Amino acid sequence: MSAQATKLSPQQVIDAAKAPMLAYGKKDWKAVVASITPDYVYDEVSTSRKVTGADAVLAIWKGWATAFPDSNAKINSVIASGNTAVIEATWLGTHTGPLETPNGPVPATGKHITWRTCIVVEIDAETGKSNASRQYNDIGTLMQQLGVAS
Repeated sequence: MSAQATKLSPQQVIDAAKAPMLAYGKKDWKAVVASITPDYVYDEVSTSRKVTGADAVLAIWKGWATAFPDSNAKINSVIASGNTAVIEATWLGTHTGPLETPNGPVPATGKHITWRTCIVVEIDAETGKSNASRQYNDIGTLMQQLGVAS
C-alpha cells in the first residue's frame, strides 16, 4: 500500500483515538477489542501498569469498571498531529466496588468521583485502530476523593 493510501486525516485519528474510551464508557468490551490492534500497548503511567494485548487491557479496564461501574469520560479536548492524538478528559463515576491498588483493595465508599486525565494515543495507519496509549491519570485527586489520601 502506498504511503498516501495509509495517511489518516486528523479527524480519523481523533475518532480512532476516542473509540476505545467511548466503548469503555458503555462497558462494551467487544467494541473495545474491535477498536484496538492485537498488539495494543496500554501504559497507565500513574499506576505503573503497562500491558500489551487486548486480554491484558481488558483485565485492567474491567477492574476499573468493577470499582466504578458507572464510570465514563467526559472528553474536554482532543488534538491530532500525524497519527497521534492527545485527549484531555474528566472521569466521572461512583465507587461501588473494590478498587485494586498496589497496597491492596480499597473497599467501596459509595463516593462520587471526578478526576482528570490526559491520554496520548497512537493510531496504526494501516488499520486505523489504536495501537498504543499512555494515560496520565490524576490518581492523587481520586484517592483524596475516596478518602484514602490527604
